[in-house]
Amino acid sequence: MFTSVTFASILPEILILVLGLLILIVEPFWKEDQRRNAGWMTAGGLLIIMLVSLLFGRPGDDPVSTLGGMVRFDWLGFFLKMLFIFAAAATALLLMDHEQAGHRGEAYLMLLASLIGMNLMASSADLVMLYLSVETASIPLYILAGFLLNDERSTEAGFKYFLYGAVASTIMLYGFSLLFGFSGTTDLYAIAAALTAGGISPLLAFGVVTLIIVGLGFKVSVVPFHFWAPDVYQGAPTPVAGYLSTASKAAGFVVILRLFFIAFPNFTETWTIILAVLAAISMTVGNLLALPQTNIKRLLAYSSISHAGYALIGAVAFSQFGAASVIFYLAAYIATNLLAFGIVMAFSRVTGLEEITDYAGLSRRSPLLGLMMLAAFLSLAGMPPFGGFVAKVFVFAAGVQANYTWLVIVGIINSIIGVYYYLNVLKYVYLYRLPGEDEEQHPIPLTQPYMIALVILVIGVIVLGTVFGPFYAWSDAGALNLF
Repeated sequence: MFTSVTFASILPEILILVLGLLILIVEPFWKEDQRRNAGWMTAGGLLIIMLVSLLFGRPGDDPVSTLGGMVRFDWLGFFLKMLFIFAAAATALLLMDHEQAGHRGEAYLMLLASLIGMNLMASSADLVMLYLSVETASIPLYILAGFLLNDERSTEAGFKYFLYGAVASTIMLYGFSLLFGFSGTTDLYAIAAALTAGGISPLLAFGVVTLIIVGLGFKVSVVPFHFWAPDVYQGAPTPVAGYLSTASKAAGFVVILRLFFIAFPNFTETWTIILAVLAAISMTVGNLLALPQTNIKRLLAYSSISHAGYALIGAVAFSQFGAASVIFYLAAYIATNLLAFGIVMAFSRVTGLEEITDYAGLSRRSPLLGLMMLAAFLSLAGMPPFGGFVAKVFVFAAGVQANYTWLVIVGIINSIIGVYYYLNVLKYVYLYRLPGEDEEQHPIPLTQPYMIALVILVIGVIVLGTVFGPFYAWSDAGALNLF
C-alpha cells in the first residue's frame, strides 16, 4: 500500500525524475545559444528538491522499511541523499560553461539519472534493489565519461570505465548470488540472522565478502581496483571527473557501511581485516604515485585513491563513532574535491592547459581563484581550519578507539606525504611566475555559474572545518541507524 511514509521515502527520487522529464520536454525548443540554460534549470531544480525534501521528506526517529522492504527510510540515507543532490547541483553549474558538454541537454539528463541511482544506493535495504541502483548510477556515468566523441581521451575514458565497471559489477553480482544462496533471502536485515542460523564457515564468508568487495572497491577506487581512475579522470570532462571522484565514491562508501555493518556483523574479523589492508595499501600507493604526477587531474585521481583509504579507517573501526566519522569525511571530501576540480575546470576553460607547471603565477592572474585553490588543497592535505582536517581527526580517532593504531600510524605518515605534493602545486600558484610574462595581463575570468559554485564550495569547506558540530550531529544520527 502506497502510504505517505512510502511517498516521503522516495520523494527526492520522484522530484528528480520530474525535473529530468521537464528538461527533456523543454530543452529541444531552445535555440543553440540557450541550451546551456539547462544547467541553471538543473541546479535550480535540485536546490528546490533539497528544500522540499528537507520540509516534507525527513525521516522520523525510528527507521522504516518501505516498498516491500526494498528501501530503508532513515537518517543515514537521507543525509547522503542531500549530499548527492548538492554535489549534482554544483556539477551542473560547473558543466554549464564546458565548451561541448555544457550545451547539450543529454549531459544533464545523464547527471540526473545517475543521481537517482546514487540516492537509491544510499537507502537500499535489499540486494536486488542495491544491484539495480548501482547499475542505474553507473551506466549514465559511463556515458558521461566518454561524452566528448571527438576527443580520443574521452572516448578511451568512457570505454575503460565501462569495461572495468562491467567486470567489477559481474563479480559483485556473483557475490550477491552466493549470499542469497547461503541465506535464502535478499533482505539485508534478514541476512545476518540467516547466516548465523545457517552456520556459514569463516572460509565461505571470506570468499563471499571478497567478491562483494571487488565490486564496491571499484566504486570507491581503492587499490588494487583503482587502475581505471587516473585515465578516466584525465579523459572525462572535468566536471564529470569531479562528480565521479566525490558523489560516486560517497555512494560506494554508504553501501559499504550499510551492507557490511548490517549483513555481516557476525563476521567482522573477516571483512574488517580485508578493509584494513586495502586502506593501508590505498593510502600508500595513492600518495606515492601522486608524487611524480605532472598533470593536475591525474594528481587529483591518485589523491582520490588515497582519500578512499583514509575513509576506510572509519569503516574498519566498526562502531557508531567510526560510521559517523566516515559520513562526515564524505561530506568534507565532496565539498573539497568538487572545489578542486571546479578550479581546474575554470583554469583549463580559459587556458586549455592541465599541467601543474601551467599554474605558475595563478595567484597574480586571479587572486580569488588562487585563494580558492589554497583552501581546496590545504583541506585535501588535512590542514586546519578546513573541513579535511576535522574529517581526518575523526577517522583517525575512530581507528585508535577500535585498536587499529597501526592503521592510523600508516594514515598519519601518508598524510605527511600528501602534504608535499599538495604544497608543490601551491608553490607554482604562489611562488612561481610566468616566464617573461606579466601575469596581470593574462587574467582568468570566472563566469557567473563558476563563481556561484566555487564560492558555495569554499564556504562549505571552511564551515565544515570550523562550525562542524551540526554536521557531525547529522552524521552521528545517520550512523545510529546502523546499530
